[in-house]
Parts: sequence; structure tokens; C-alpha cells
Amino acid sequence: MQGRGRWGLPAHLGGAVPVDMGAKLLCLFLTSALIAYYIYTPIPEDIEEPWKVMFASASFRALGHLLGLMHYMEVLGLITSIEYVEPTSDENVTVMDTEFSNVAVRLYLPRRASDGPRRAVLFFHGGGWCLGQAGMKSYDHLTRWTSNILNAVVVSVNYRLAPKYHFPTQFEDVYSVTKFFLQSSVLSQYGVDPDRVCVAGDSAGGNLAAAVAQQLLEDSEVKTKLRAQALIYPALQSLDLNLPSYQENENKPILSKSLTVKFWSEYFTSDSSLREAMALNRHVPVEYSHLFQFVNWSNLLPAEMKKGHVYTSPTFGSPELAQKYPGFLDPRAAPLLVSDDRLRGLPLTYVLTCEHDVLRDDGAMYVERLRAVGVPVTHEHAKDAFHGAMTFVLGPAKLAVGQRLFNRYIEWLNKNL
Repeated sequence: MQGRGRWGLPAHLGGAVPVDMGAKLLCLFLTSALIAYYIYTPIPEDIEEPWKVMFASASFRALGHLLGLMHYMEVLGLITSIEYVEPTSDENVTVMDTEFSNVAVRLYLPRRASDGPRRAVLFFHGGGWCLGQAGMKSYDHLTRWTSNILNAVVVSVNYRLAPKYHFPTQFEDVYSVTKFFLQSSVLSQYGVDPDRVCVAGDSAGGNLAAAVAQQLLEDSEVKTKLRAQALIYPALQSLDLNLPSYQENENKPILSKSLTVKFWSEYFTSDSSLREAMALNRHVPVEYSHLFQFVNWSNLLPAEMKKGHVYTSPTFGSPELAQKYPGFLDPRAAPLLVSDDRLRGLPLTYVLTCEHDVLRDDGAMYVERLRAVGVPVTHEHAKDAFHGAMTFVLGPAKLAVGQRLFNRYIEWLNKNL
């Protein structure tokens, strides 16, 4: 086993550096990186508490550069593990780690008495299908409070992650848990009202929630219907990675365009050729040109989000990538790619989008398509927020906008679930 140095990092990443000198160098590097970040990538003026946002975003980048660009995923994975908290019950909620259908979940059971069967939320965390887990402090806090405030059973799913596991594993894990939980015997075991179950998720988790809701409509084995779906700044397509929101927010916090491309490509394969083609937006072969109608932002975005951008026809790529990695054309990975007929019948929907987010237009286009086929949708658009804002609800990085977005999400669930 590789040795670890005094910083707790592998020796080849600097573990042999004396701790005092290493700490000074790290502080100097981070300080310089923070200043450089603020100068060259200014925080949008309408974002509150910009120094907190700048520090969080710049720290991710600085650590990535410190350990080398190829270690960026590992850095974020390390942060995820540092952020982990054990399942800890309190006076309001019983918390436990268990398995549903052989998939790890963190289960939150409210202790408060209920007049009848409870509501339930199946929650899928974000992290680009590569990172995160139900036990991260921010997610544990969000799901714990969801359970407590709504007096609801919450199932937070620890689906398997890339790069060890690629699509469709992540989808199959969350779908398997959902299908298991929706069995009448399981709902009865946990005292859940079968008419009051919701799927929810943020970012990649919002992608998974949308895909699960669509798949359930096609599954004759599932008798219980979802009451609602809540999609928090969801990623819904990788067909066109040059939408206006991608252009405007290419280097905005916390999710840059380059990192988004890396997450998308890693979801399907570790082959760098797909990432390189996606970065150029030349990964879709002409044989699949008909799919662009489902993500044509010139028809689907409201005028205020087009902002003078001019739609250009797609530049097609080689069919080889689609043949090797067809996942990026699969609606289970890209819920926006389904036909209108497959959108009809979806449950009551909540979509949160943020102005300063590369994924903004994905959510906005889905809202438009759902409304066009008669699905009731609440679209919460936060003009002063960025991707991931709702997880900034704890500790020194706590942001007022994060708490506000969480409150609005809970208010919607409380009213509609």
C-alpha cells in the first residue's frame, strides 16, 4: 500500500514536505490563486456574499492545480470523504444506513406522531455522477431537515459512481431503489401514503430523478404512481453543450463548462476522445440529427434567456463515438431527448434553475416542454444564484441564498406532496 505523508496525502503528492513549510506554501498558493481567480473570473454583481462564493470556488480550483489537473476528481473525492458524517439520530429523526434492493441508502424516519400515513421523498444527490454521497454533511443536513419539517420518510440513495462505474449503473441503482420502495408492502412497512411519494435530486441527481419519473410511466410492474418530482438545477441533456447558458457561464462558480463536460463524458466512459469531442460540441453524428428538435433552445427558451444569442445549426461528429458510447443519446441519461408523448402523464413538477449556471437552460427547456403537454410545473428561477447554491447551508460557507432556495423547495413540497 502506498505510504501517506504528514498531510494525510499520498507521498508522491507532497507527503514528504515538512508540515510547517508545506502549510506556508499551501497558504501562499491558495492566497495567490484566490486573488487570481477574483481578478480574472469576477463573481457576478448580483450574487450575495461574493467573497464566500469566490473562496469556495477558487479553493476547488487551487487544490486541483496544486495536485495536478489529472487529480482534480481525486481532490473532490477527498473533500467528499472529509465531509462524510455517520448516520446519527436525533430527537426528531431516526437515521440509519441500510440497503434497498442491494443498493446502499441512508434512511430518515421521523419520530413525530402522524395523523395518518406519511409522505415520502426519494432523494438522489448531485456530484456529476462521479462524486458525492448521502452522508456528506450538506446532503445529510438537507435530507434530515426535509424529513423533520415534512414529517416524511426520506430515502437518500448512495448509487455507484464513475469512473469505476459508468452509465447505466447510476440510473439502474436509483431506479432499482425506487421500484423497491414503491412496492405496497414496503410503503406499508414504513407507514407511507402511496399517493404522496416524490422523487427529487440536485444537479446529476435531478437528472436521475427526471429519468426515473419517465421510466416509471413505461413500467407496467409498478402500480404506485409518483405524486411529484422536484428537479434542482438538473442536467438534462448532453446533445448541445453550447447553449446560451453554457456560453454565458463558462467560468462561473461552482460548475464551469469544462468541468461539466468532464462530468458528462466520465458518466459514459473514461475514454478522453469523447470528452474532447464534447468540448468542441462535435460528438453527435448526423444520423441522430432529429434529436436536436428536443433541445432547440431558439424554440424552447423564454426571450429573456436568449439574450441576443443566435442559434446555429449543430456541427456533427463521427458516428464512431455514438457506436462505442451510445449512452449520451439514451433518454435515461438525457431526459430531454424523449418525445412529447413520453412526457405526458408525468407528475406535478418543481424545477429550480439558477441564472449563473451552465445548466440553467436545460431546466428552462424542460419546463417549456412539460407545460406544452399539460404537465403542471412550478419553475423557480433564482436570478442571484449559481449551481450548487442550495448545498451552501452549513458552517462558514453558509449562504443566505442557499437557505432561501432550500426554504422555497420545502414550501413547495409541503404544499404539493
